[in-house]
Amino acid sequence: MRYDVIGDIHGCFEECRELLIRLGYQWDGHWPVHPEGRVPVFIGDLTDRGPNSVKVIQLVTAMVFNRLALYVPGNHCDKLYRYMNGSNVQIKHGLETTVKELQELDAKERARVIHDFKKLYQEAPLYLTLDDGHLLVAHAGIKEAYIGKHNKKVKTFVLYGDITGETDETGFPIRRDWAKHYHGAAWVVYGHTPVSEPRVVGRTINIDTGCVFGGQLTAFRWPEKETVSVPSRQPYIAEKFRHFDD
Repeated sequence: MRYDVIGDIHGCFEECRELLIRLGYQWDGHWPVHPEGRVPVFIGDLTDRGPNSVKVIQLVTAMVFNRLALYVPGNHCDKLYRYMNGSNVQIKHGLETTVKELQELDAKERARVIHDFKKLYQEAPLYLTLDDGHLLVAHAGIKEAYIGKHNKKVKTFVLYGDITGETDETGFPIRRDWAKHYHGAAWVVYGHTPVSEPRVVGRTINIDTGCVFGGQLTAFRWPEKETVSVPSRQPYIAEKFRHFDD
């Protein structure tokens, strides 16, 4: 099987559509299908901050439910799910944009979108093991010791990364650079931390190229091990991108 792993969309529906077309997908009726049978893999953080979170939810849920795509959740997906379940979450850091879109829908459509997203999240694996274990897809990555496990520690890691619980002077959560210490045989494709260009460290690649912050939306093609990107239509915010001393 051949896969196109797509980075954090964050409500940037038009960029997602453009990227799928550039990857060779054709809209067959309502949903994009690749003539060679390639499968898109959405890496989480579908919503928040961008202009069309509801459209992204509708696209991804329909594709996954029709077995045209795969999906793993991100931390923004987790928070949106908890909001939809009535949990007391803070409506900020982008969630407010998705909530506003939902509130603008009529009651029937809002109920449908919420139902579909909750089903998508509930049925999603924490991370995906593909191509006989040669490819792993996890929103914020996964360290070698956690591969094959699905406990609470693994959930925190794949949603948030290797967090310390502290923030730096710019407000960024301080995360350990787990990729530098990964020596597994499988490739790990992840996002979560915006970088200006896809970051390859060993057999890991971060494809969150900050589309919602004016960067790019990027896909990693497997087994070709190549990236395809389209430019963002959003305003560029330089301080949102992380820089690593590799």
